[in-house]
Amino acid sequence: MFFSQAGARPRMWEASPSEHKKWVEVFKACDEENKGYLSREDFKVAVVMLFGYKPSKIEADAVMSSVDPNTSGILLKEFLDIVRKKKEAQLYRNEIRHIFTAFDRHYRGYLTLEDFKKAFKQVAPKLSERIILEVFRCVN
Repeated sequence: MFFSQAGARPRMWEASPSEHKKWVEVFKACDEENKGYLSREDFKVAVVMLFGYKPSKIEADAVMSSVDPNTSGILLKEFLDIVRKKKEAQLYRNEIRHIFTAFDRHYRGYLTLEDFKKAFKQVAPKLSERIILEVFRCVN
């Protein structure tokens, strides 16, 4: 993960052709009546199939409020965009978790300044201690 001056930003991610195909297949499977869109309940089933969890009422409300009000549900193009964003966020969280675990060598669930110093000494040995301290203060 690379950090911009504004802070951490997830990278743009593109689905592989096979993953894209899977998403289209899930959309079609959940659109049982071939309506051309997913209802709220159809969407929930699709999320379970792709991500292994049932979306909360808040998540379902947010998705449904973001779709075009002139349609009766989530069109394929919208669905693919939603799934891509969810996958990007999932990969970003996994990357952050991986980085945190690498820093947390004693498996305490939190990082000390010493953990930070040791990690940065390995990955950026010429980085000044002042910068490391600033970064540590920003994340705490």
